[in-house]
Amino acid sequence: MEHFEEPAREMHNENPSAPAAEVFIYPPKYRKQENPSNIWLRSLISLGFYLLIGYYIFPSYKILLLITAIVMIHELGHFIAMKFFRYSDLGIFFIPLLGAYVSGTKREVSQKESAIILLAGPLPGIILGIIFYWLRQSSPDEGGISGISYDTISLLFIILNLFNLLPVYPLDGGQLLNRVFFNENNWLSKIFIFLSAGFLIWFALYGGQRPLYILLILPAMMLLRLLGDQKMTAIEKRIEKEGIHTDCEYENLSDENYWKIRNILIQDYPPFRDVPATPPYEYHEKEERIMTTIQSLLHRHLIQDVSIPGKIFIFLLWAAAIASPWLLNMDMAIFSRLGL
Repeated sequence: MEHFEEPAREMHNENPSAPAAEVFIYPPKYRKQENPSNIWLRSLISLGFYLLIGYYIFPSYKILLLITAIVMIHELGHFIAMKFFRYSDLGIFFIPLLGAYVSGTKREVSQKESAIILLAGPLPGIILGIIFYWLRQSSPDEGGISGISYDTISLLFIILNLFNLLPVYPLDGGQLLNRVFFNENNWLSKIFIFLSAGFLIWFALYGGQRPLYILLILPAMMLLRLLGDQKMTAIEKRIEKEGIHTDCEYENLSDENYWKIRNILIQDYPPFRDVPATPPYEYHEKEERIMTTIQSLLHRHLIQDVSIPGKIFIFLLWAAAIASPWLLNMDMAIFSRLGL
C-alpha cells in the first residue's frame, strides 16, 4: 500500500526580493490496475454460477443451455456495438435467474450510438426467432435441434427478446425511451423510473400464473439507485461550490482535484465513512471503489444527435420489432405455453 505523508513542496521565487512561494505537488491519483483477462475471468465465473443455479431451477438442461445461448447472443449484440463505438472496460456478466448485462464506460454518450447499442441486443434474437418459426412452417415434420422443437426455440428467442423491448426501465426498451425520447431529463426520467418500478412489482406478483419474487430484486435496486443518485447530486453541488473542475475525463483530472473530491466523498458518502481523510495521503483498500465513484461524478455528456425524423424512425423500428409476430401472422398459440 502506497503512503504519502503530505504533498511534496517546491519553492518558487521569480522575484529575488520577495519571499519564496510554496507550490504543493500532490501524490498521483489512483489508477486501476485492471488486467483485461480478469474481466473475462469474472465473466466466466458469473456464467458458471448462472448455469449452476439454473441447473436446479429448469426441468431440462437442454432448455437451460438454449436460454443461455439466447442470452449470450443478445448480450454479444450489445457488446459488439459498444466495442464498435469505443466503450472501454467491456465485459459480459451473468445474473442467475435474471439474465446478463454488458458493462462498459464512455464519457460522451451519443443518442444515436445508444439507440444502435440498445437495439443490437434484441433485434438479432427476434430475427433468429422468426427464422426458426419459418423453418417450422416449411418443415413437413416437427423438426428441431437436439430434441428441442423449432416451435420451442422460436418461442424462447422471440419472447425473451420482446420482453426486453418493453418500455420499462431498466429493460432495453425502457433505456431507449429514457435516453432517446426523454433525453434523460431529470424529473421526467425519475417519474418514468418510478412507474417502471411499479410495473415490475405488479408483474412479479400478478403478471404470471404464479408470483415471480426474484424479479422484485429489479425494482428494489432501481429505488435504491434513485436514493443514491439524490445523495450524489448533493455531493456534486458541494464539489461545484468548492470550485473543483469536473468537466473532464478521469485521465485529465488533476491529482489535486482527485484528493479534494476524495475527501468530500469520505465526509458525505456513507460507504466511505470508514476511510481516513487526507493527509496523510494513503491509498485505502476501497480505493478502486472511490476511483469508480469519482469517475461517475465527472460530467457525462449526452449528445442529442437524433432529429425528430430520426426519433420517428427509431420508434417505428421498435414498434415493428414488438409487433413482428403479429405482422408475420405467427401462431400466437406458442405464447400460451409460458402463460402469456
